[in-house]
Amino acid sequence: MASKHVKKGDEVVVLSGADKGKRGRIITVMSKKGRVIVEGVRMMKKHMRKSQQNPNGAIVEREGSLHLSNVVKVEIYDAGKGGKAAVAA
Repeated sequence: MASKHVKKGDEVVVLSGADKGKRGRIITVMSKKGRVIVEGVRMMKKHMRKSQQNPNGAIVEREGSLHLSNVVKVEIYDAGKGGKAAVAA
């Protein structure tokens, strides 16, 4: 299996989708599925069943997964932006 360009704990930028441009830290890398979970990105609501912790049930917000191709490390992203700005000037 090929190595991934990001790993758990890396600071990344989302390249496409509804959360384009958002930055966050990688919580999980799912290598077999080719997806990552980024902190604070692609928040979705999950309905929790009644339990001892939630006697009335609850609606919890948690992060959804993104495809690996939709994220890039912050260092690479910022270096690319700096290069484009320098060329445009």
